[in-house]
Amino acid sequence: MAYLWLKTFHLIGIVVWFAGLFYLVRLFIYHVEASQEPEPASTILKNQYQIMEKRLYNIITTPGMVVTVAMAIGLLINEPEVLHSRWLHIKLLFVALLIGYHFYCGLLMKRLAENKCSWSSQQLRALNEAPTLLLLVIVSLAVFKNNLPVDVTSWVMVVTLIAMASTIHLYAKKRKYDKEKKLAEVTTELSVNP
Repeated sequence: MAYLWLKTFHLIGIVVWFAGLFYLVRLFIYHVEASQEPEPASTILKNQYQIMEKRLYNIITTPGMVVTVAMAIGLLINEPEVLHSRWLHIKLLFVALLIGYHFYCGLLMKRLAENKCSWSSQQLRALNEAPTLLLLVIVSLAVFKNNLPVDVTSWVMVVTLIAMASTIHLYAKKRKYDKEKKLAEVTTELSVNP
């Protein structure tokens, strides 16, 4: 029974953690884009995003990570024989990368607060896809264990990467088009109504 409770809270922790990671970098994107707004909007937006980022990171994302890791340790204590499984070693490697990503997001948050972040919104959009790839690998390993079809998984990863890159690229083009269209409309309106 203890095992089932540990697994339940481990899964809940994962959901909370990933929800936080996905939204956190999205806030970073908005934070960076706020720099393009005129004053006082830029300062107001940056301050609001900074508050939201800190709360999300400290109240949701980090506790989600702590619960996930604590429950995973509990599961391993409950089933120590799984520590000899190759799939688990690989999964733990990807979990370590995810924890590194988590703390790197904390570092980016501090840099944004100090106006020292050199990442563009486009680069942050790409960074925001990293947890998706890690989630795909980690869950696949947890489900398939030693029977993970590496060839199929590799192709799924490649297709996912291509789809993500294409989406980011297309969205950048759309944003540029929308900005140019809006500028043209304003220019036309100014020329008609001087």
